[in-house]
Amino acid sequence: MAKTIRIGTRDSELALWQAHTVQDQLNKLGYKTELVSVKSTGDLILDKPLYELGITGIFTKTLDVAMINGTVDIAVHSMKDVPTQLPKGILQGAVLPRAAQEDIFVFKGEKTEAAFEDATTIATGSLRRKAQWLHKYPKHQVVDLRGNVNTRLQKVADNDWAGAIFAKAGLERINLKPENHIVLDWMIPAPAQGAMVIAVMQEDSFCREACAKLNDKNAELATRVEREFLRKLEGGCTAPIGAYAKIKDEHIHFHGALFSLDGSQKMEIEEAIPVRESQDFGALCALKILESGGRELMETIKKEL
Repeated sequence: MAKTIRIGTRDSELALWQAHTVQDQLNKLGYKTELVSVKSTGDLILDKPLYELGITGIFTKTLDVAMINGTVDIAVHSMKDVPTQLPKGILQGAVLPRAAQEDIFVFKGEKTEAAFEDATTIATGSLRRKAQWLHKYPKHQVVDLRGNVNTRLQKVADNDWAGAIFAKAGLERINLKPENHIVLDWMIPAPAQGAMVIAVMQEDSFCREACAKLNDKNAELATRVEREFLRKLEGGCTAPIGAYAKIKDEHIHFHGALFSLDGSQKMEIEEAIPVRESQDFGALCALKILESGGRELMETIKKEL
């Protein structure tokens, strides 16, 4: 008899939406499933910025352990939260069709982004978003913002900040995108932002075969390029890195950047190559940045964190 696939997920509203989406798709294919929710360290420790916690994959580690221990069979993640190096024995089972990759700014009152030339305070828990905002608005103050989507939206309402930065896909998925927002089309997203990934145990051929049926090849290719860029640049260190790849007319168009923590320095690259030549494309783009001063900037970032 076919086994029931136990789907591991964090217990936030967004994580549960993602897990239910995968569950529904597997059920439609005839598989039996059940959800198993766990709380991650990243959900429990909310009084420190993520980069101060010093834990790689803080939102995914608990589910990794649950998979290795046999408590769950597969895990569903926002792909941007997943370390580029997966734990031994765990594979990327599928990348689902990608949602919006953009960041948006949720503002308070009647303000728009054009009104932000004067000094003001905005909130984000992301080094990447903070660095890019300060690059564009060096007079602004950026404060840390942690918690799940619902908690962060409430904190925006409760504080006197001008607003805060969110991933567009996350708010759209749980119908929480407010009217008072601006799409930040100038901000380079996090690698794999807007994509959902299913992790599966290498030895579990039944779940590997089931998950493979949900894989979107274009999303898999684009996110692979972005995560290659991230892995090559970071070298195990958290840094303000943006990367976005899109496939158009059989070409991969890539835009990536590395910023200093204060946003004063920006090193970026934009290139396009045929899809058939995509092997190591992300890593090669990262190498060009490293060889143009990126190594020195990464060393500075490591010392400052």
